[in-house]
Amino acid sequence: MSVLAVHQGEKWFGERCLFRDVTFEAQARDRIGLVGCNGCGKTTLLRILTGQDSLTAGEVIWAKTARPGYLEQHTFGRSRRTLWEETLQVFEPLVQQEQLLARLSERLGGATEQEINEYNALRERFEAQGGLYFRSRARAALLGLGFDTAALDRPVSELSGGQRSRAAMGRLLLSNANVLLLDEPTNHLDVDAAEWLEEYLRDYNGAVIVVSHDRYFLDRVTGRTWEIADGRLYMSDGNYTAHRQWREKEAAVQAHHYQTEQRQIARMQESIRILKSFNREKSIRAAESKEKALDRLMQTAGPAPQKEQAFAFQFPVRLQSGREVLHAEQVSMGFDRPLFTGAQLHLLRGERVFLLGRNGCGKTTLLRGLLGKLPLLHGTVRSGAKVSIGYYDQTQQGLQEDKTVFDQIRDAYPRLSDAQVRGALAAFLFKGDDVFVPVSQLSGGEKARVLLLKLMLAGDNLLLLDEPTNHLDIRSREALEQALLQYDGTLLAVSHDRYFINRLATRVAVLTPDGIEDGGENYDAYLAARRPPEPEPPATQEPKKENLYLLRKQQAARARQAAGELRRVERQIADAEQRQAELTRLLEDPQTASDYVRASELTDQLSRLSAELEALMEQWADLAAQVEETQK
Repeated sequence: MSVLAVHQGEKWFGERCLFRDVTFEAQARDRIGLVGCNGCGKTTLLRILTGQDSLTAGEVIWAKTARPGYLEQHTFGRSRRTLWEETLQVFEPLVQQEQLLARLSERLGGATEQEINEYNALRERFEAQGGLYFRSRARAALLGLGFDTAALDRPVSELSGGQRSRAAMGRLLLSNANVLLLDEPTNHLDVDAAEWLEEYLRDYNGAVIVVSHDRYFLDRVTGRTWEIADGRLYMSDGNYTAHRQWREKEAAVQAHHYQTEQRQIARMQESIRILKSFNREKSIRAAESKEKALDRLMQTAGPAPQKEQAFAFQFPVRLQSGREVLHAEQVSMGFDRPLFTGAQLHLLRGERVFLLGRNGCGKTTLLRGLLGKLPLLHGTVRSGAKVSIGYYDQTQQGLQEDKTVFDQIRDAYPRLSDAQVRGALAAFLFKGDDVFVPVSQLSGGEKARVLLLKLMLAGDNLLLLDEPTNHLDIRSREALEQALLQYDGTLLAVSHDRYFINRLATRVAVLTPDGIEDGGENYDAYLAARRPPEPEPPATQEPKKENLYLLRKQQAARARQAAGELRRVERQIADAEQRQAELTRLLEDPQTASDYVRASELTDQLSRLSAELEALMEQWADLAAQVEETQK
């Protein structure tokens, strides 16, 4: 069933067309990834769908049953309420019902039968709407998104920008929305929180349209992909990787078709020229006929394929380092208290090591300690021979806001001529008057490109990169990946971009409070190591004859043990069923029903007991199967 449709959508900003002729439908269980380069109109399209902006032409049609929820990139105000109080605002109707039930229960002692019935009806409605569980749902969502229990009592105004974004995500996921519109939802999530969100969205009972540059996230969550490029919307079934493969094939077909048309046009033009050169009436009439055919062909011919605007570059190394590049021994760092202790890190020339860990564990602190920008509480850091270090700061503080893009590069590298500076900037997509724009007016992605250019020109043989892909669109990330794959130096990077890690890593290191642990060769290996091992398949070979007697004794012992365990579980089930019957009888007692606090306690006990009984029944079924198997 369609929940959303756009027909012949068109959006202009002044004389610039973001997109035109956009037509699509979203179904009730769609998982749609919306991709495209920075500035192509992805966020604008989401704002149009939510009514915060409007189309220049066309229409947006929402189903009557649709309840859209929108997560912006920069959201959540500086409320004085705590994170917990702000999150519970989603459940305000349930909170009000809960307060009303509490007030009514205080008056139930002398209540009439009608008032008691009204109270019971309200309580049933409260429970049916999830009143007994909304607090546990809210807590699970916040913890899943990476908050610790202490953060729940902090005022929202004291949270960082990233934490406020995660809080807004939590509120949206807990809301009653059945269509989620998400703009860069993984931007401020660590790896664990991103994985939690992926699981949540895969199980979510509604539609999802997500703008993201996180290719790993898109591949795991989405089943359809929409791409805004060249002012058009390209749609395909499949995740991001499948969409890229489809687009490459489509581009090859379009280029071949265009070249074929151009060759046909050239042949017709040459034929017309030759016919006219004969200067005879018959040949002139033939030329005029061909000109009409050529006009028709020119009108129907497709446009020249648009080349995607991307940049390609390399990180040259001025001087090769020794084999031993960096050695950190027993490093401890922190502020009021240590973030981590006993960290050991050994980098060899040519390695590309990625540092993982939860938000706030000290990854950026460690990088700054290795650079000497922050003091160590304990330990030593030693650089190898001929090592020169380049650093990419995720906060982008290496730029002077009052300078133009051109002056930023020229002042950093005065040996370069103006022409060389402009040529380098052009390679990073700063052309024409763009080079004279002040840094303060640049977007995050544009600032990232300036910083990467400064790194490239430095020629260092050890790069420490702190979240280098944060502000880059997908094309720019791919260009950075290609440059780092060709880099002859050594790389130590902090990143939450799992696709980026898989493409580049030779080794993953995991920062914990107790130091650095080995995380495998890439992100997938790290993820596999965290999963519980699968049980080994049972042996199929026949036992040796001399072991048959021992095997039968062991089987008999296991059968007796399983039978005894089965009888124990049966007794536990009987006891639980007896307690369940007793609790149910108490709840049905009119005197208990009039005592809200007592009824609530009994309901909670009954809920816990039901879960315990369900677990016991599963255990009984497994044991019964074991006993049956041993008796064969």
